[in-house]
Amino acid sequence: MQKLRLAVDGGSPVRTHPFPEWPIFGELEEKLLLETVRSGNWGGVNPDKIKSFEEKFACLQDAKYAITVNNGTVAISIALLAAGVDAGDEVIMPPYTFIATATAALLIGAIPVFADVDESMLIDPDKVEAAITPATKAIIAVHIAGAPANMTRLREIAKTHKLSLIEDAAQAVAAKWEDQGVGALGDLGTFSLQSSKNLNSGEGGVIVSNDEELAEHVWSIHNCGRIRNGKWYQHERIGWNFRFSEVQAALALAQLSRVEEQMEIRQRSANDLDERLRLIEGIHPVKYDSRITKHANHLYMFKLDRDVMDNIVKEDFIRKLNAEGIPVTAGYVPLNKNAAVIDRIRKLVGEAKTNNCPVAERASDHELLWLHQNVLLGSERDMEDIANGIDKVMQSYL
Repeated sequence: MQKLRLAVDGGSPVRTHPFPEWPIFGELEEKLLLETVRSGNWGGVNPDKIKSFEEKFACLQDAKYAITVNNGTVAISIALLAAGVDAGDEVIMPPYTFIATATAALLIGAIPVFADVDESMLIDPDKVEAAITPATKAIIAVHIAGAPANMTRLREIAKTHKLSLIEDAAQAVAAKWEDQGVGALGDLGTFSLQSSKNLNSGEGGVIVSNDEELAEHVWSIHNCGRIRNGKWYQHERIGWNFRFSEVQAALALAQLSRVEEQMEIRQRSANDLDERLRLIEGIHPVKYDSRITKHANHLYMFKLDRDVMDNIVKEDFIRKLNAEGIPVTAGYVPLNKNAAVIDRIRKLVGEAKTNNCPVAERASDHELLWLHQNVLLGSERDMEDIANGIDKVMQSYL
């Protein structure tokens, strides 16, 4: 027998039925997968669907070049290597991001240096500039939640200090800053096609660039150090086999056909939630720079107001919302507080070098809440339920 779930007040929850499931798929995915199976060309050595996907993805992101790889973490590592980052070099990045941003640097021996975020949870360019040292080689701008970071200012900083600028756009497929697709705004941009992402192939990643030399370097690293048009056993760099497969490309191609329509739905839902949550005492949506001309809305983030935080424990607020059928989650723990990251940095440099990042830490501990992208594919009634659930829980504290 199914256990009856009680709401925060002991009565019925605001919502008892599920939000849209993910992934969404249909006949096109089946058709392209069947074509691939029947072709016998399943790997990434003789690209057919891979080539088609890379061309379409580059166009989507306003990039000249796109190279598929086997996951988003690897994509960042390859981008750093292609940009000339070596063991011992420092890479400035935000603390509020998935651990892969730091892992990708640490796996090649580079040292993450954490520059705090601003109130939008995106890396603060002023904190980036203050963190630059003679050992700094690159900056990673993370487009968290699908919102582009301030690429105008970050490009100025990178140019002034002769640093490589990498975009971690894992959550930002089809997002735009000042009407330009993210990924190719810096030197190199990386994307994830992991199963939770807005465009997914189960696992996978993409690296984009407008720089031909960098793109060729990426291609070589991900394909065992080979060079294009070279012989099969002609290896001119140290590289790995991080190739994408035709099977993954079949799924990615089909999913790509759904991106724009789903993006419109998510944006409509995000706008709806913005309007509703602004009316709830003690809550406010995260505010973004007006130069973001297209938000990917991989996450919908909102915050508890500081004047109510003395009365509310974030974990308790989440528990009560979940009891109302609203699938809110807590989000990331800042990487400057992650024990594995701290320990690895200590092993590489001999000391636990981490920066205090009070904005990220306060948001993570007390303020910030998430809704995931599948929730934003819901209806207007779904958004109303979310707002009603949040209002109901908030009223229980006031």
